Amino acid sequence: MNLSIDTTSPVLVTGATGYVAGQLIKGLLEAGVTVHAAVRDPSNTEKLKYLNEIATTSSGDIKYFSSDLLKEGSYAEAMEGCSIVFHTASPFTIDVKNPQKELVDPAKLGTRNVLEEANRVSTVRRVVLTSSCAAIYGDNADCQKAPGGVLTEDLWNTTSSLEHAAYSYSKTEAEKEAWNIANKQNRWDLVVINPSLVLGPGVNPYATSESFSLVKQFGDGSMKSGAPRFGFGCVDVRDLAYAHMAAAYVPEAKGRHIISGHNSDMFEMAQTLIPKYGNDYPLPRSPMPKWLVWLVAPLVNKAMTRKAISLNVNVPWKADNTKSKRELGVNYRPLADSLNDMFQQMIEHGYFKKG
Repeated sequence: MNLSIDTTSPVLVTGATGYVAGQLIKGLLEAGVTVHAAVRDPSNTEKLKYLNEIATTSSGDIKYFSSDLLKEGSYAEAMEGCSIVFHTASPFTIDVKNPQKELVDPAKLGTRNVLEEANRVSTVRRVVLTSSCAAIYGDNADCQKAPGGVLTEDLWNTTSSLEHAAYSYSKTEAEKEAWNIANKQNRWDLVVINPSLVLGPGVNPYATSESFSLVKQFGDGSMKSGAPRFGFGCVDVRDLAYAHMAAAYVPEAKGRHIISGHNSDMFEMAQTLIPKYGNDYPLPRSPMPKWLVWLVAPLVNKAMTRKAISLNVNVPWKADNTKSKRELGVNYRPLADSLNDMFQQMIEHGYFKKG
C-alpha cells in the first residue's frame, strides 16, 4: 500500500527516543514530515544523536520538546499545530519493585495527559496509540479460551493484575483510559496499534527494551542448555513503524489493530539464528522441558513466576493479523530476517563475545 502522507503540518511523537519511536520517526522524516519529538531532556545530545543523524539525511525536520508523562500540560508546546499525535511513550520493563508506580501510573496517567492535551489542541485530527497485544490477552492460556483458539481485536485482557503480569495490566489500563477519553469527544479519531513482541534493529542500537535483553540471552550462553517454548507473537520494529504511519494516514483506519507477523516461541526464535551464527555463539539448540523451566526460571528471574510458566510455557500463542493486512496494508517480513538483523546489530555494538 502506498501511503499518501500529508507533509503540510507537523506531527507529535511521544517517547521519541524509544525503540519503536526511533523507526517511526525515521519513516516520517524520510517522508518529509516535520516531527515534534517529545523527550525528557532535549539537551541530552548523546541520546538524541541517532535521530539527528537520520534528520540530516532526510527531507523532514525534527524539533525537540521537553515533556514528562506524569506532568499535566507538559505536552502543550510540543502538540501545538500538530495534526497527528503518535503516543508511543510507555515503560516496558518486567522486573519492577512497585508495579503501580513504575508501570501503571506512567502508562495510564501518561495516556490521560496526552489525550486530554489533544482535546485542547484544535489542530489534532487523529491520535495513534501504541498499545500492545498485552491489552488483548494476559497469558497464553487465554488464547485457548478465545473463540477458535485465536486472539482478535474484539478481546480484552481480563486475567492480569498488579500481582500477576503487571506490565500487561498496565497496557490494558492505559488503552481503556484512551478509549474512555476518545469516546467522550468527536473532533479527533483514536486508532490503536496492538503489537506483539517487537524485534529487529533499533535506530538506537542500545535501546532500552526487554526485546534486546531477551535476544542477548540467546547469544551470551544464558540459554545454552535450552530455551523454553514460551509462546509469543513477534513483529519487526520496521513493520510496526509502517503500521503506525498507516494508522495515521489511511483515512479509513479505525479501532484496534493486532500487529504481529508470526506466532512463535523463544526456542523457535533462537533457531532462526543457528544457520548464520551457530558456529560462533552458544545458541540454544534444544527446547528446555517445562518441568525444568518451572523449577529453575524463578530462581534466575523473579519476574518469571511459576504461575506464569504454567500458563505460558508449551502453550501456543495464536493471533489473527488479518485486519492489519487488509486495512493498514502491513506486509510482514520473515521472522528470521528480523532476528538476524537484530543479532548482527548487537554483535557490532558489543553485546556479547564469541565462544
